[in-house]
Amino acid sequence: MTITLNDTDMNKEIQEIAASMQDVLTGNPWYGKPVLEILNSVNQEKVYEKLNGESHSMIELLYHMITWVEFTFQRLEKNQNYDPDANESLDWRQTNYELHTWNNGVSEFTAGTNKIISLMQQAPDSLLDEKVDFRDYNFRVLLNGLIQHNIYHIAQIAFLNKSIS
Repeated sequence: MTITLNDTDMNKEIQEIAASMQDVLTGNPWYGKPVLEILNSVNQEKVYEKLNGESHSMIELLYHMITWVEFTFQRLEKNQNYDPDANESLDWRQTNYELHTWNNGVSEFTAGTNKIISLMQQAPDSLLDEKVDFRDYNFRVLLNGLIQHNIYHIAQIAFLNKSIS
């Protein structure tokens, strides 16, 4: 997606959201450690374990986060070939020890988030008011929601990492 800004089409608000997303990923967020630091500190030998046998494992939480990063990226790209139903079927996917490794997941999550940030840095603020395809909300809600979603689930991963390890 290539977006050209003109003098009348500012992108101050979307830049602030992009900066917040970057801060949560690798910076110095107000709540504590950034997502990537927490992901990189996880005991990889324990990522498939469940705390009580029923809760989500760390690997399930990570790939759930990836699902919503992918959804957000595809919506920003306005990819008409993207199938949101197929993506949602992956939301709480069965993880496979060979396919869904921790390192692959961290790389996929990081790359996807960085692609979103890059698109946001090029986009005008007017994008924030556009309705997201297949949803009843706009990009402002989606992008801020993704930040909140990542913070929520990284807290779960941090808790599980301390509890199981």
